[in-house]
Amino acid sequence: MTALPTHTPYDGSSKLFTIGLKPLELADWIEIDATFDRQLREKRRLYAERESDVFVAEPGSEDGQSEVLALLREHLTIRFPERYRQHCRGIEIAGHPALSTDAIKAMPPLRAASLLVQEDLILMRRGEAGWRLAAGSLCFPSSWSLREKFGKPLHEIHAPVPAFGPGTRMAELIARMFDNLQGQGVQRFNWSIQAGDDLYHPLSSVARIDRATNRPSRFPDPEAAARAFIRVERQTLRKLPVSGDILFTIRIHLDPLALLARHPERSVLARSFAAQLDALDEAQLDYKGLTADRDRLTEQLQIIAAT
Repeated sequence: MTALPTHTPYDGSSKLFTIGLKPLELADWIEIDATFDRQLREKRRLYAERESDVFVAEPGSEDGQSEVLALLREHLTIRFPERYRQHCRGIEIAGHPALSTDAIKAMPPLRAASLLVQEDLILMRRGEAGWRLAAGSLCFPSSWSLREKFGKPLHEIHAPVPAFGPGTRMAELIARMFDNLQGQGVQRFNWSIQAGDDLYHPLSSVARIDRATNRPSRFPDPEAAARAFIRVERQTLRKLPVSGDILFTIRIHLDPLALLARHPERSVLARSFAAQLDALDEAQLDYKGLTADRDRLTEQLQIIAAT
């Protein structure tokens, strides 16, 4: 039986199109759940078939990448000793091929780090234009393209997001938050709705513009809407103490919308979810690709709330 959702930010605790940062307990930095094996296998498949789409790195970013790898190796073996074991021959991962010392040395450190965890790993580095995407492993994108964002500063990365683009108050707040981040970790949640359970869910800028212009339906009838999946992103930010880079992690949770009907708080969750969808304006709906389907999805949530 499919487990109940781990995170339900649509309960009102995390609003869309807000920054919504909360303190992060470093012991809970990395998450492992029943999808661990599937997601690690999918990462290895994507690296084998389309590495240039899921990994990028600037020359000179190796120090920050190595710091991420060292930080994860230490954290994982202490926090999850039943899954990870570290020795001179490399890193053993229960149920998965070991990462040998030679294999680790033969690949970029951030790539090696990404094969240890379910999270995607994005390295941000400060430059004259602000914080830019200097390296990244993004196997599970939520409707964006790693290669398109590579090397860009935050305000350009967020340009398509309503009220988050260059010159906006939100862009200034995010830049200030990155500048002020010190040893403490922070986390936030984001969510969207998709038609299937694909983890690899990229979207180019051209495709985004086409989707917002033509507003295609992904859920053309009530049965399709009932089969929708909720895509929750748990994001964390940590400043690396040596390089000064910031590590941005993204952990994807995919839950069938119908699963809410089994939740003990289904009425509260479904009503809050529906209210948040109703509150989105046209630009926000276009960005999320929900303009054509908002009403149909809201109807399904109201059915769940009434059960």
